[in-house]
Amino acid sequence: MSLKEKIKSFPDAPGVYLMKDAKGVVIYIGKAKSLCKRIQSYLYPEKDQRPKIPFMVSQIHDVEYVPAESEVDALLMEARLVRDVQPKFNTELKDSKTFPYIEIRWRTDFPGVYFTRYCDRKASRYYGPFTDAKSLRQAIHLLQRIFKFRTCELDIRAGDEKRRYNRPCLLHYIDSCTAPCADRIGKEDYRKNLDMFCRFIEGKRSRILKQLDRLMKEASEAMAYEKAARYRDQTKAIESLSRRGEFGEFPEVAIGPIINPKDGLEEMQERLSLKDMPRTIEGVDIASISGREAVGSVVTFVDGIPFKPGYRRFKIKTVQAVDDYRMIREVVHRRYTRLRDEEETLPDVILIDGGKGHLRSAAAELKALGVPFPLLLALAKKEETLHVHGQEGPAHLPRRSGALRILQHVRDEAHRFAQHYHHILRKKRTFDST
Repeated sequence: MSLKEKIKSFPDAPGVYLMKDAKGVVIYIGKAKSLCKRIQSYLYPEKDQRPKIPFMVSQIHDVEYVPAESEVDALLMEARLVRDVQPKFNTELKDSKTFPYIEIRWRTDFPGVYFTRYCDRKASRYYGPFTDAKSLRQAIHLLQRIFKFRTCELDIRAGDEKRRYNRPCLLHYIDSCTAPCADRIGKEDYRKNLDMFCRFIEGKRSRILKQLDRLMKEASEAMAYEKAARYRDQTKAIESLSRRGEFGEFPEVAIGPIINPKDGLEEMQERLSLKDMPRTIEGVDIASISGREAVGSVVTFVDGIPFKPGYRRFKIKTVQAVDDYRMIREVVHRRYTRLRDEEETLPDVILIDGGKGHLRSAAAELKALGVPFPLLLALAKKEETLHVHGQEGPAHLPRRSGALRILQHVRDEAHRFAQHYHHILRKKRTFDST
């Protein structure tokens, strides 16, 4: 069988492929959401602009593959194989300062899980390196929904009695964190979740499922039904990964120009004289043409990264004319009335796409609702002028500042999300009228 014929027989499924030279030595390892499509793309190296590809393809005499249950598993498997085999065309991965790792800061009562490019903490446990930073962020985000580990930088100690008075952040309310910060889980149970997460990374899925089954039965026999349900849901989520085959509908997106989100948030805290570093930012925007099919959007960022489960969209109901200010008031009213009534955590920052008038409208509505004011900002396009509620004159952020880039990304994402919904409604009206 020729190499081309062999590749055509590969499955349309996730996995890892190993390319070998004439001596049978593995020279490159990669991951794929679809093995057949990805490997066939190497048959046309002229379409790939990377200079090493034609040279590498000329040395390929055989290709093998290892199937994976999901794209997440393929990502983790690729990292393990590259680390162990060290193929010559994966040389970049040997540079731990460039390629990303999963870091678990283990020597704390409630260890956090983080994306990092540096392996410089002796007390941390590292997994990697990984080839694809965006895919790794997506994988961490998806696996957090299953294992519910924390990703914040808070100093959380098991013996701190004050924890019981804290309110959890947004991640807890959308069931992505067990909220040790607010004493919603004990140290032992949190560690069990994290231990299963580590086993998953190490490829021990069957052991995790057996452990979850045992824990679920033990909890059920002890009539701890809420805990038993949590173990049941974790089992279903892990099993669903193989059916999904990809990262799912909640991807995290990298911030435009390459910056460290934490640095940008720390700069925001300093330049805007905030007591604490903001963790959650919500962006608000509207979209319409002559007042028709008017819509509003709210997007959520957590730690400087888009958080898709927090996105909301609104069809404007109370405003018929072209009145951006009243539309802003309606979106703010509907969004924050719900958060107030359901006693959910308010964001640290609300950013309005617009100028002073839009800011005043949002502030008036929040005041009417009796919602305690977070930091309320407005960022106008083109001039990139930042207005702060309660402050005379615009705030001055340098054009290259990380704080401004994060706010621009929030503003632009809110605009994109609103426009997308607006186009959907316009298209629907067009087809319905024909």
